[in-house]
Amino acid sequence: MDMKITSILNPACIRLNMDASNKADALSKMVDLLAKGGKVLDKVKLSSVIHEREKLMSTGIGNGVALPHGKTDAVDRSMIAVATLQNPIDFDSLDDNPVSIIILLVGTEANVGMHLRLLSRISRMVGSEQFRASLLHAKSVDDVMMLFAAQEEDRA
Repeated sequence: MDMKITSILNPACIRLNMDASNKADALSKMVDLLAKGGKVLDKVKLSSVIHEREKLMSTGIGNGVALPHGKTDAVDRSMIAVATLQNPIDFDSLDDNPVSIIILLVGTEANVGMHLRLLSRISRMVGSEQFRASLLHAKSVDDVMMLFAAQEEDRA
């Protein structure tokens, strides 16, 4: 069964115009945001997994987007947090451009295949200039949920 992003994106895990002073601050806030969804079993462990993954290679994938991700047993299912930033920050991105969209994807150790499929689906979405612009112009959490839903309808 293929999992829809909208089925694992809790509205509580969406933040518009988030204030982040730098990459480390942004990552910590994304983990906090995910924890607001109430399903993180070990926030400290999750945070360390995300920060360690970032040390291997920046998840700033270009075009103003960062896609931090990790697999851990600190969660019991795949989860996503989405934020747009008040002010773009340096994320050591591949194209050296600052980042104003961050999408954090966390999966379980047990379901790597699902994690990779979700990762590639999100990458495709943010690869669309129209999607990025719509996300940056979203006025509400509902706008963001509808945007992801519409993207998934297009792919159906």
